[in-house]
Amino acid sequence: MANKNQLVNIGFGNSVVKSRIVAVFNPNSSPMRRLKEEAKDNFKLIDATQGRKTRSIIVTDSNHVILSAIQTETLVQRIQEGE
Repeated sequence: MANKNQLVNIGFGNSVVKSRIVAVFNPNSSPMRRLKEEAKDNFKLIDATQGRKTRSIIVTDSNHVILSAIQTETLVQRIQEGE
């Protein structure tokens, strides 16, 4: 049985609990930009880019939106490791 609190590195020493991740999106579409703005307005936006360009948007089961500077494909690979 896998550890339920396994962490996924989302860049620059930041991590997210793997089991809490609902989806990982590419940030370049209009719906994702709206999602980001809504999360900001609702104080649910977490910016983990360290000032770099946003390359992925992570949505958690608590409706938090996390911005990462790591490519979407790379994050998905990290999430799938160990399954």
